Amino acid sequence: MRRSVFAVAATAAVLGLTVVSPAQSASGGRPTIELTASPQPVEVVGLPCLPSSLTLGMTNTGGHGVYVDAELNASGPVGLERGVVSSWLPAWDPDHTVTARVGVTAPRTAVPGDYTVTVRADRTRLTVPVRVLPLPGKKEGDNLALGEQAAASSTHGNFRLCGAVDGDRNPDNWSISTGWNDGTRSVFPDDYSVALGRSVSIGRIETYTLDSARYPAGRFGIRDFDVQVRTGGAWQTVDRVRGNIAGKVTSTFDPVIADAVRVVVHDSNDHAYSRIMELEVYSR
Repeated sequence: MRRSVFAVAATAAVLGLTVVSPAQSASGGRPTIELTASPQPVEVVGLPCLPSSLTLGMTNTGGHGVYVDAELNASGPVGLERGVVSSWLPAWDPDHTVTARVGVTAPRTAVPGDYTVTVRADRTRLTVPVRVLPLPGKKEGDNLALGEQAAASSTHGNFRLCGAVDGDRNPDNWSISTGWNDGTRSVFPDDYSVALGRSVSIGRIETYTLDSARYPAGRFGIRDFDVQVRTGGAWQTVDRVRGNIAGKVTSTFDPVIADAVRVVVHDSNDHAYSRIMELEVYSR
């Protein structure tokens, strides 16, 4: 959709048509820019790999196409993925809404409460409520890796670094919104890790690889890998997996105090990429 609206601007330039800006049209029927945002309120927790987002909508209800810079500002501890959303807004009938996703974050130290994001475009202003929720209590039985800071040796451009600690194990969502894929084809080893934010007792790690009717683990999953924990500042291997063709591997071991977990992949079943759907960590 974005390519199509920018194509309108490019076509106008090629044909020598006049592009009317808000400033140019102030005396002769200023275009009206309508702003919308969803959801409202935006809810976010202070975990680095559980960001939230809002979808900003911009509609030109005037008679001339305009190029608009929508400026976004957040209050308090709320952070934004970007501060400006720019787009060409054509004067189509019926009116056409251009949408853009903007990531919303909060630090771990954020005080729970109600905050705002303010959006300004030309003379239009929109205030979006944001609610920072308390950090989820992680106790025995909870996934200690959920939403915590991930790191990797590389990440493919079509995937998110946080995709394997976002709570989504569903392989049908692969390459759509979740999962991790390394960025170096047929080059091993690859590694994916998650820092837990503090030292905790760990006794079980669940590694989910790609496994669906379309992408079975026996063909596309990770095959040979080591599961490691970081204790006393050093990595310790707690499980060595070889020849795996399953979509889920459970590694159990005597509990150890650690502050991070890592999967080091030595090969995958297609010998191309390392793919992890979800990495979960438990006290036992």
